[in-house]
Amino acid sequence: MSFNDIFKSSFLENVTSISILDMVIAMVLAFAIGMFIFLVYKKTYQGVMYSSSFGVTLVALSMITTLVILAVTSNVVLSLGMVGALSIVRFRTAIKEPLDIAFLFWAIAVGIVLAAGMIPLAVFGSVIIGIILLIFVNRKSHLVPYIIVVNCDGHDAEVKATDFIKTKTQRLVVKSKSAQKGNLELNLEVRLKDDNTDFVNELADMDGINSAVLVSYNGEYMG
Repeated sequence: MSFNDIFKSSFLENVTSISILDMVIAMVLAFAIGMFIFLVYKKTYQGVMYSSSFGVTLVALSMITTLVILAVTSNVVLSLGMVGALSIVRFRTAIKEPLDIAFLFWAIAVGIVLAAGMIPLAVFGSVIIGIILLIFVNRKSHLVPYIIVVNCDGHDAEVKATDFIKTKTQRLVVKSKSAQKGNLELNLEVRLKDDNTDFVNELADMDGINSAVLVSYNGEYMG
């Protein structure tokens, strides 16, 4: 067997292993569902700085995964080589938001399911996942923790401020306290009773209170 025979049998035959129609349908659906994932990500993002490049990555990831799985399913030998090739790839980008991991796996799963020919599963599954994320992630809850930074004159003002805050919130926990002569700074974690934050204005107007700041808190950043 000559080199030309090997070339013809292993390469040229693979050209027609996947029909053009199957490739077009799979890639178009991967792009459409990837755009849906991107829109859901944009609507549910709650981080500090929105990254449009990550959203574009979700679209590209769904299409690339579809492309790879289409090639793998058409050739068993290629699938073994693909496993070895991907095993040497190392991704160093840090994931800052835990929810971003779900979107990455979602995009990969869509590519795999589409390339496997399970189009209804990919479409309806993505719709259900998107609706669930939109409902739960965007759900406004007064139980979200907040931090109140209170700057007051002394002990009497501190007691008066904490007593007042307790009447306006469901829960109050002292996170930190900084004391100087004639000046105290308190960091208080609170759970609001409702969405009304007017009590902060009343707190700032109280005698002995120099300033009061309310910020949202998720354990990693405040803003």
